[in-house]
Amino acid sequence: MTFRAEHVRRAIQDFDFSRLFVEELGWDYLTGRQSVTVDDRSYDLETVAEKSGLVAYVHRAAELPPRAIRMKIERQLTKAVYEHLIIFVDADRTRQIWQWVRRQAGQTPRCREHAFYRGKSGEPLVQKLQPLAFSFDEETTTADVAGRVRKSFDIDGLTKRFYTLFQKEREVFLDFVDGIPIDHDRKLYVSLMLNRLMFVYFIQKKGFLDSDPDYLWNRLKATQSIRGPDQFLTFYRYFLRRFFHEGLGQKPDDRAPDLEELIGDVPYLNGGIFDFHELEQTYPEIQIEDLAFVRLFEFFDRYEWHLDERPLRADHEINPDVLGYIFEKYVNQKQMGAYYTKEDITGYIAQNSIIPRLFDLARKDCAIAFRPDSALWRLLSENPDLYIRPTLRHGVGLELPAYVAAGLEDVSQRGRWNESALDAYALPTETWREHVARRQRHDEIWEKAVDGQVHRIEDLITLNLDIRQFAQDVIRYCEGPELLRAFFKAIRGISVLDPACGSGAFLFAALSVLEPLYDACIDRMEAFLDELDNSGVKHSPAKFSDFREHLDEVARHPNRRYYILKSIVIGNLYGVDIMQEAVEICKLRLFLKLAAQADTVDKLEPLPDIDFNIRSGNSLVGFTSIEAVERAMTFEPYGQQRQVFPEDEAVLERINERAQLAATAFARFRQMQISHDI
Repeated sequence: MTFRAEHVRRAIQDFDFSRLFVEELGWDYLTGRQSVTVDDRSYDLETVAEKSGLVAYVHRAAELPPRAIRMKIERQLTKAVYEHLIIFVDADRTRQIWQWVRRQAGQTPRCREHAFYRGKSGEPLVQKLQPLAFSFDEETTTADVAGRVRKSFDIDGLTKRFYTLFQKEREVFLDFVDGIPIDHDRKLYVSLMLNRLMFVYFIQKKGFLDSDPDYLWNRLKATQSIRGPDQFLTFYRYFLRRFFHEGLGQKPDDRAPDLEELIGDVPYLNGGIFDFHELEQTYPEIQIEDLAFVRLFEFFDRYEWHLDERPLRADHEINPDVLGYIFEKYVNQKQMGAYYTKEDITGYIAQNSIIPRLFDLARKDCAIAFRPDSALWRLLSENPDLYIRPTLRHGVGLELPAYVAAGLEDVSQRGRWNESALDAYALPTETWREHVARRQRHDEIWEKAVDGQVHRIEDLITLNLDIRQFAQDVIRYCEGPELLRAFFKAIRGISVLDPACGSGAFLFAALSVLEPLYDACIDRMEAFLDELDNSGVKHSPAKFSDFREHLDEVARHPNRRYYILKSIVIGNLYGVDIMQEAVEICKLRLFLKLAAQADTVDKLEPLPDIDFNIRSGNSLVGFTSIEAVERAMTFEPYGQQRQVFPEDEAVLERINERAQLAATAFARFRQMQISHDI
């Protein structure tokens, strides 16, 4: 039967397991109950489906049993039904845990569990279930079904060793590459090839490549069967190069007539990642033995590849963020000065630099909205607890125990203040003395906000308030279109440059700051138009026409989030790094971020070309603007003005002319990337 990923995803999100297994996966309908006893307590399991003797059960309870209990339930159930799956579900339907145990002769049973949380896309679970879909006329045995379950759930938990193993596989792959005599170029080409293959692994698991989640493996086997068993240099030359350059890198209308039979139904991705690289032009005789790909694919298949954005919850999962960790791991950190910066640090720096800049830009176009007594700052004074961080607020609303409160006014009554505070009051390891200090800090900030003393965006940073939430609320609840236009103009016009971007840690932090603000602007535009259209008042067609035009542009894309991310990647983010490998990883991660927004292949837009945004270079030399060039030509290094000769003026004029041409071309290029059709 055809695997309908969207229907499977919806059944998972609806917690409708009978529909999931019977209607979407082609299992047989089976009802019943099985009861097992663990530690003198009975646990009921509901039978929802079976396939050739392998039974799927659901256990529903107010709270999910701890892992140790789940393991005991599984062992007891094995006595009655040897091959099975168990899905543990809580009463509030907020969480699912899918459990399967691998049993092999002579080995200890290994439990594999996969968690799904309500509100998440469920993409990793959808990918797991695709091999478990059966056609109605397909003949199977228990061993067949168990083998498919093993393929789906039994992926070796080695993420902690992934970085080391990846480096080893990279070195082995390097030995299989011929036709590039220069060692540096050969290493760079291996990085390019692995980046391309990892991108393909991510999208093939979503069924975007000929509806085949094992596309590369199956094409490798097909190529070898066509070319013959003794051909060991066939996959790269016969299939992979054409797949990259003529398939993913070329529009379907421009492809050769014989290509579809070779590569199947694959989308045009653009983006430049699959174009002919300068190394492929310099070394046209590159050869890579098939065994290199066999070994690499076997390594990749030990992991789950998914585009879901939730934090990794299992050791065997790989998401696009891991690519950044890989780069930071194999690069020579001491030699290159490359160190990975964690998300909490990049996020803090990004929000406290970008948001104040946006407020400054918006103030220039709508100064009246930023006056201390304006509605903007009343958001803080009317409900300060919305912006005081939960860690500061924790427990401060509770009345202090008498033995603690007595010490507030009388120092001699503080004998128990060094004891650990009660859980309802305390942060981890917090004493009563620390809790009281935190409580006083909360009250001080709360009073400042209520009294209207917080009326500069810098004050929110000083007081460690939630600057992101405040910025979003300012946009979402702005009373006039002028303020909305000012913020939208500021968001679209701001440039975030990381002069040593590495694999993109700071750029992704900036993306996470800008995305909800962009989204809030679109929400408010829609609200203004709804109010206008439903007001019953006759108005000029030109009113809010700029809002309508922008919303029409959003509607021409597969979904709003894709458009927002694409606009930010093209219009706001810029990165430079001296290492070309870092630049390639950064671009790859941005491409995957965009590709993740498509649920089906028909919603996958061609990726934008971001070669202008993310570039390899030395940011310590050269100039960043025409103004910098003019200063260098008219002033000495220590500030004194120097004589400008006619030939210098002629050079400066030529530079200005070329810069204007480049700026015009770039503006046109960027607009083409943002538009729906590339």
